[in-house]
Amino acid sequence: MSDDRKPVPDSITRRRLLQGLSALPLAGFSGLSFAQQYPTAAVNTTKLAVTDTEVIVGQLHSATGTMAISETGSIQAEQLAIDQINAMGGVLGRKIKVIKEDGASDWPTFAEKAQKLISEDRVAATFGCWTSASRKAVKPVFEKNKSLLFYPVQYEGLEESPYIFYTGATTNQQIIPALDYLKSQGKKRIYLVGSDYVFPRTANKEIKAYAKANGMTVLGEDYAPLGSTEFSTIANKVKASKADAVFNTLNGDSNVAFFKEYKSAGLTAKGMPVVSVSIAEEEALSMGPDLVKGSYAAWNYFQTLDSPENAKFIAAYKAKYGAEKVTSDPMMHGYVDVYIWKAAVEKAGSFDPAKVRAAAVTLDAIPTPLGPVKFVANNSLVQTGYIGQLDSAGKFKVVWHSPAPIEPEPYDPVTFPGKTCTIT
Repeated sequence: MSDDRKPVPDSITRRRLLQGLSALPLAGFSGLSFAQQYPTAAVNTTKLAVTDTEVIVGQLHSATGTMAISETGSIQAEQLAIDQINAMGGVLGRKIKVIKEDGASDWPTFAEKAQKLISEDRVAATFGCWTSASRKAVKPVFEKNKSLLFYPVQYEGLEESPYIFYTGATTNQQIIPALDYLKSQGKKRIYLVGSDYVFPRTANKEIKAYAKANGMTVLGEDYAPLGSTEFSTIANKVKASKADAVFNTLNGDSNVAFFKEYKSAGLTAKGMPVVSVSIAEEEALSMGPDLVKGSYAAWNYFQTLDSPENAKFIAAYKAKYGAEKVTSDPMMHGYVDVYIWKAAVEKAGSFDPAKVRAAAVTLDAIPTPLGPVKFVANNSLVQTGYIGQLDSAGKFKVVWHSPAPIEPEPYDPVTFPGKTCTIT
């Protein structure tokens, strides 16, 4: 892992982001052919880095750059799972060795590191990515090499791959519950603020379709480059709109700048609440709880969930990384991903990605701190939706949860009627 790498300067990050996104449609990857971008031949899956005593897996997150504020916790939670599994004897009698690579909040770098993990390190599976832009950048790499990626964060749908396990929320498990909650609270006039890449733009397309069908009004829609720290103009536009609420799809440390400007503009959580889908406990702690106190977030997990499994996870995480640490939804999904991979390998009796994939989609429900989870359409999980409100200590009080676990719908039926997954 390149721990000594310096963060990518904003100017370079934004330029490369725009270059990368210009080639990324909602449902796939275009531009140069895979062979032109990555001349390394596809890995032979019979030659994975597996010995009689060890198996190598990859970890691919942003340890530097604008997304490090969010992805650091996932790095740690996945490592915790690996350490726990190794302490229990490993997988099929082999200890797990992890090779960590830094995507550095830069999508071409993610693709390069993915290829390195597969071709040079010959990993049995990879855990990582956060933004949809990073996932779309690596998608053709994993597909060409027939290697597995476990992706722990919410996503916009509109994508299918037999080589990616999408364990975070689909929009109907996060975006739609948040809108249902706003509607139930009489918040019918909303303003949309997001980072300028695929997930926020697609989520907002679905939000506008929901609003039209449910008597709500979208008063404005603004985007900022990922990593942007300039939000005074947007904050003033939000204030002038007199919206009932703001739906926030900003990612990474842009949230810090946005909430500071929100507060400077005289806006408050009581007067105009913000509902976020990329701020969890970790970001709230880094930002300072007072800055985001009273705002809402939609996830499938909060640290405050009361269960023996969650209490055990929290205790183990704090024991390893510090009593002051917090846990969050993407961290939990990263942690669970490692255990799902272990269960699938053991059911398959093999590390071969094709056999592991076939076993994973037929696993019975696995007990986790999220509750029991299992894969259905598009390698996505059935899971419960939660809405939480932040208190002054940076903890989310659950104010709503779905009556039952929600089946994932990678293609929102309101926005994309008649479109369904072909991968089950």
